[in-house]
Amino acid sequence: MPRSTDRQADPAATTASLAAEAALLEGRLRLLREAIDTVDARIDVVSEALRQLQHAVALPAEGRKHPGETDGARLDHSTRPDRP
Repeated sequence: MPRSTDRQADPAATTASLAAEAALLEGRLRLLREAIDTVDARIDVVSEALRQLQHAVALPAEGRKHPGETDGARLDHSTRPDRP
């Protein structure tokens, strides 16, 4: 049974349509990769800031004590005095 002519696809039109869709998808992929690169860079910046904060808390300046430290000994916060 032959197909009707209106249902038959023109190979050139199909190829052009697929090429246009591929170009759109490549553009979207490029935008997504750029967004991922931006997020990765931001993660690196935040991670470095957190490392610096952690380092600053871990190693207090000479002559200074950590919060909660008395007479060179750190307080034990693992148990609360009001709870056994």
